[in-house]
Amino acid sequence: VQLQASGGGLVQTGGSLRLSCAASGRTFSAYTVAWFRQAPGKEREFVGGIFRRGGTTSYADSVKGRFTISRDNAKNTVYLQMSNLRPEDTAVYYCAASSTIIYSSLRVPSSYGYWGQGTLVTVSS
Repeated sequence: VQLQASGGGLVQTGGSLRLSCAASGRTFSAYTVAWFRQAPGKEREFVGGIFRRGGTTSYADSVKGRFTISRDNAKNTVYLQMSNLRPEDTAVYYCAASSTIIYSSLRVPSSYGYWGQGTLVTVSS
């Protein structure tokens, strides 16, 4: 599966953005999709994920209550709705997919075999 992330941009503190991760292929519903982010000089960190089929979601504590992940399998797209953005949310955001991941591996980048190219989110103070 090929992933294309989009929707990044510049936003003020407290603003909102919606990122999209569009996938190729007809079996997208069989993939668990996660969002990660990487700020300059920092390691890539888990933001949130949505499991295949059932759609259960999980979030990092730092974004819980502010970010929401959803998926539209008919459109082969996963969304990351980001609200109440903070300067510390500034990073390149990546989507990743796996058809075999289990819950305990959801937050581990090396668990994913497919990655999008990343989209930059900048939150100004």
